[in-house]
Amino acid sequence: MKITKYLIIGFLVFGLLFSVAYFAKTNSKSAITYETEQLSKKTIEKETVITGKIIPEDEVEVKPQIGGIIDRIYVKEGDQVSSGDLIARIKVVPNEQNLNAAKGRLKKAQIALATRGKDFERNKKLYDKGIIANAEYISIELQYNQAKQDVLNAKTDLQIIREGSVGGSSAANTNIRATVSGTVLEIPVKEGDQVIESNNFNSGTTIAAIADLSKMIFEGKVDEAEVASLRIGTALKVSLGAIEDQELSANLKFIAPKGTEEQGAVQFKIEADMVLNDSIVVRAGYSANASIILDRKEDVLALREALIQFDRKTQEPYVEVMVEDQKFERRQVKLGIADGIYVEILEGIEQEDAVKVWNRTEERNDANENTEEDDA
Repeated sequence: MKITKYLIIGFLVFGLLFSVAYFAKTNSKSAITYETEQLSKKTIEKETVITGKIIPEDEVEVKPQIGGIIDRIYVKEGDQVSSGDLIARIKVVPNEQNLNAAKGRLKKAQIALATRGKDFERNKKLYDKGIIANAEYISIELQYNQAKQDVLNAKTDLQIIREGSVGGSSAANTNIRATVSGTVLEIPVKEGDQVIESNNFNSGTTIAAIADLSKMIFEGKVDEAEVASLRIGTALKVSLGAIEDQELSANLKFIAPKGTEEQGAVQFKIEADMVLNDSIVVRAGYSANASIILDRKEDVLALREALIQFDRKTQEPYVEVMVEDQKFERRQVKLGIADGIYVEILEGIEQEDAVKVWNRTEERNDANENTEEDDA
């Protein structure tokens, strides 16, 4: 019994000593001291980054005026061409139905011409004898001449269907020529491919795409929340994905009047004229990012955004201002533009007010205590 009694007394004494040591150590911690910051004048720029690509201002697709098979291609991608240069030649493969119809029209016109010719010869003899009037003779002669022209037209149509052009033509439809000067960007066909002519019902097969690479534009899309801040003529800084540490200038020239919905957000297309220089080779299709300043204010009272707090219920912004030594009071503030680091303060505090820096000193004190314990 005595041993048990001594054990209980020992445990009680040990517990009392442990409690005293714990509270003594806890009370020895210094009170948290918060640092403060004041408003300062800053130049704040609200900037956004637009993802897009570099494309030629004008890209022209060359299409054939007659269907057939690519017989030969005279240029390759990357070549410089001038307007009128020969790009390819087409070998015409006549459509059997069209060819048969053309032959039938020619035969019909020849039969009509033979009939009109006999009629003309007979009436010419009568006219020479003074039997028929001059007006009647002129009408018969006109019909005979029209019949000759019909035969000529039928022969021409047959030749076009067979060969693709009229003999002696200076610009045969089978020769595909460049319609503009520039660089050949793409040749989506090869020799032996069958192509379709361009007409009112079909856009036709593209033989080549040509563009002037000295005139490039940046094309991107802007969210509807930012498009209202854009202005025609605004300067952009364009960085290319393929070229590091290089920026090109551009001027905004177009903002789409209508947006398109993409993944639940409305996007508006923009275009900007690129200002190129000889030190950078810009190729069509480069991915690029353009930075554009949506708003800018100089010499405004600003505070670091990290010091702004928001009410959990109202979501209204506020800060804590020191009124006495390490005593703070809450004050509502009205915010202006921000750049991700600093935010403009419109109302709520003055320049001389000391704004609480949240948790910085507390973290530093904890680190100092840990260092002292390690040294001990």
